[in-house]
Amino acid sequence: MDATIGIYLLVIFGILIACGFPIAIAIACSSICIMLSVMPMKVVAITAGQKLATGMDSFSLLAVPFFVLAGNIMNQGGIAKRLVNFAFLFVGKIPGSLSHVNVLSNMMFGSVSGSAVAAAAAVGKTLLPQIKSTGLNLPVASAINIASCPTGMLIPPSNGLIVYSVVSGGTSIGALFLAGYVPGILMGLGCMIVGFIYFKLKPELAGNQTRVSYTLSEKLKITWQALPSLGLIIVVIGSIIGGICTATEAACMAVLYSLLFSWIYKAINLETLKSISKDTIHISAMVLFLIGASTVMSYIMAYAHLPQMISEALLSISDNKIVILLIINLTLLIVGMFMDMTPAILIFTPIFLPVTTALGIDPVHFGIIITFNLCIGIVTPPVGTALFVGCSVSNLKIEQVIKPLLPLIFAEIAILMVVTYVPELSLYLPRLTGLLQ
Repeated sequence: MDATIGIYLLVIFGILIACGFPIAIAIACSSICIMLSVMPMKVVAITAGQKLATGMDSFSLLAVPFFVLAGNIMNQGGIAKRLVNFAFLFVGKIPGSLSHVNVLSNMMFGSVSGSAVAAAAAVGKTLLPQIKSTGLNLPVASAINIASCPTGMLIPPSNGLIVYSVVSGGTSIGALFLAGYVPGILMGLGCMIVGFIYFKLKPELAGNQTRVSYTLSEKLKITWQALPSLGLIIVVIGSIIGGICTATEAACMAVLYSLLFSWIYKAINLETLKSISKDTIHISAMVLFLIGASTVMSYIMAYAHLPQMISEALLSISDNKIVILLIINLTLLIVGMFMDMTPAILIFTPIFLPVTTALGIDPVHFGIIITFNLCIGIVTPPVGTALFVGCSVSNLKIEQVIKPLLPLIFAEIAILMVVTYVPELSLYLPRLTGLLQ
C-alpha cells in the first residue's frame, strides 16, 4: 500500500505539471489528493494546514526575503556597471576579454544579488553595446553569459543553500556558504577556459576587441566605485562565519547596507522603493508558499515511506559510493532540465539525503552537489530560466545559442563530477574555519 501511495503521488504531481499548473499548486494539490484517499476530510484539513504553516515557520527562512530585498535594492543602484568595470581590471587583456569580463561580473553580481536570472539580465545588458560594437560573436558571448550566470547561486549568499539547510534538518548555513566558494569559482573558471579555447581556435569570433589598459588613478577610481558592492559580501559572510550573527540577521544587515549606499548614490527614490518592495513580496511569497506546500508533500512521502524505498532501491543496485553518486547526479541533471532550483531542492533533498548519509557523505557536501546540479539545470532546455533570459537579452533564438552553449555545459558537468568525487573542494574551507569537524 505504501508503494502505491508514493507512485500515485508522483503520477498526479507529474500530470498537474504537464497540464501547466504552477509547481507550488501542483505540489499542494497532489499531496492533498493523496491525503484524502487515506484520511478523513477533517483530518486532512487540519494536518495539511498545520504542515503548511510549520513549513514556513522557520527563523532561518526569514533570510530569504531579506536577501531578495537587498539584491533588488542593489540591482537598482547601477551595481552591474561598477562590477563590470572592476572585472576589466583583471581580465581586460585576455583574448576575448569581454566574455571573460562577463563571467567574472556574473560571479560577483550573482553573489551580491543571489539570482542567476538577474545576473544574466543585468550584466548581459550592460555589456551588450560593447559586444556589438567590437564584433564579438553574439551567440558565443550570449552562451558564455548564460552558462556563467548561475555561479552566484553557489558563491554565497545563496537562497538555494538556505532552503537546503532548512529542508535537510538544519545543516549549518555558514558551512554551506563557505563550501560553495570553491565549486562556484571552478564553475566560472570552466566557462573562462572554454571561452579562451573558442577565441584561440577561432580568433575571428573575438571581433576587433582592443586590450584594455588603465592608469593607476583609473584603477583606484574603479576599485573605489566597486568596493561598496563587494563590501556587502564581506559584511554578510564575515558576520556569519565570525559568529557575530545568524544568516537571517546578516540578511537584515545586508538590507540596511544596500539602503545606505543606494541613498548615498541617490540610486533609489520612494517610487522605486515601492516597486522594489512589491517585487520582493511577490518573489518571497512564491518561495515561502512553495516551501510550505513542499512540507505537506514531504509529510506524505514520509507517510508512504517513499524516501526509504528509494534509498533501498538505489542501494540494491550497488553499495558503491561512486555508482550511487553518479546515478543521483544523472537524476538531478535531468530533473534540473524541467524544474527550477527551489522546488527541486525541496522535493529531492528528503529523497536522496538518507541515501548519501548512509554512504557516509557529509550533508554539507551533498548540499553543494545538489545545488551545482540544479545550477546547470537552469541553463539547459527545455525550461531553463537563465537560458530564456539570456537569449532575450541578446535578442537571439535558442537554437542560435545552443551550439556554442553545449561545450560550456559539458565543461560544467565535468567540474560537477570533480566536485562530487573530491569532497575536500567543498569541505576544506568549512573545516579550516572550524564550522565542520
